[in-house]
Amino acid sequence: MPAAGASSSVGRGRAWLVWSAGLLVYVVAVAHRSSFGVAGLAAQSRFGVAATVLSLFVVIQLSVYAAAQVPVGIALDRFGPRALLTTGSVTMAVGQLGMTLSHGVPTALAARVLIGAGDAMIFVSAVRLVAAWFPRRLVPLLTQLTGIVGQLGQIVSAIPFAFLLHRYGWEPAFGALAGLGGIGVVAAVLGVRDRPAGTSAPVSRPGAAAALVPTLRAHGTWLGFWSHMLGGFSINVFGLMWGYPFLVQGQGLTPTQASSMLALNVLVAIVFGPLIGEFTARHPLRRSWAVLVVAGGVAAGWLLVLVPSTPRPFAVLVAFVVLISLGGPASVIGLDFAATSNPPERLGSAQGLANAGGFLAGVLVMLGVGIVLDARNPGGHYTLGDYRAGLALVAVPWAVSLVGVLVTRTRTRAEMAAQGVVVPPLREAWDRRRRGRRG
Repeated sequence: MPAAGASSSVGRGRAWLVWSAGLLVYVVAVAHRSSFGVAGLAAQSRFGVAATVLSLFVVIQLSVYAAAQVPVGIALDRFGPRALLTTGSVTMAVGQLGMTLSHGVPTALAARVLIGAGDAMIFVSAVRLVAAWFPRRLVPLLTQLTGIVGQLGQIVSAIPFAFLLHRYGWEPAFGALAGLGGIGVVAAVLGVRDRPAGTSAPVSRPGAAAALVPTLRAHGTWLGFWSHMLGGFSINVFGLMWGYPFLVQGQGLTPTQASSMLALNVLVAIVFGPLIGEFTARHPLRRSWAVLVVAGGVAAGWLLVLVPSTPRPFAVLVAFVVLISLGGPASVIGLDFAATSNPPERLGSAQGLANAGGFLAGVLVMLGVGIVLDARNPGGHYTLGDYRAGLALVAVPWAVSLVGVLVTRTRTRAEMAAQGVVVPPLREAWDRRRRGRRG
């Protein structure tokens, strides 16, 4: 909760300025993160690698990102968001400079490690600013807006970065991203403050390993992890690695059309993210239903393109992108589960663990798709059939995370009931709502 001073117009204005600065840092981070989604074919030509090695660029980046989430969360609890946003921005800018200058696979992979490590510090820190500067009622909505507006960075990579890459080449395009990283550093240093003046920080004790134990034992933390995975993993696979090649080589779209599909992902988040955030704020006991309904839509989207053996009409591809893109806003509900299941001093580690879910599963699928493509077509000229076989792997983490959500939801509700918070059956809640309207 914000300090009393933050309730004044000056305090509210300062809160929005701080959030905006953190948001700008996150937009830049997403541009860094998603840049390889449109550079995959160019990288294949520049480095002369097959699909398995190509997938390693993003797999290593996201593996570092996912593995760093819990350590970053602990550091966030100790040092605050400003320090991590600054450090992460510097690290990502250096990584993009490494991509600019790289001519061999080892150097480029090292650069992706830096990008993943820096990126790991950004989103959870930006979300912490929301919790520190705004009242609880606004937190779900503003958390969604943070994730949504941050995805504008994907438009940066899908349109201007892609234009620079195809028009002027590798060095100018990645050099521009490195320069953009400098803007993120300035925003973090000058615009971000950890909390309103006069507000004390939550107490975080030095025993990091011991502090993790209650976080790991909270069923709500794991409900957040599985919810984030169920919603977020497939859009990561599509947007960060295999969507662009699948649309160009498999579905026969032009590079411009494929880039527009990646931008459509952001538009979907802008439209539906606030609706999901408002639903979460108004019906906190029904958050899991939003996760499950969206998961059904994501599955339907993949079936639209993976079952037919021929390229799909453009309208069907639009429907596919819309459906799987809903998973992005839904995955943010996982962070809300983690936040409401843990005290403030464990918020960073809990949300860091939840935030790893979608990226961990995405990494495994990305690598698996590369292996399948190379096994089916070692020459590198992949067909729609090759992509269908590889991307069919999305079914595995979808099913595993669905079971994880259902199991941990039951355990979380039992944990809540022991604390006096009972979630009534959906039919009973609906009957009460109808009786209330009649009254």
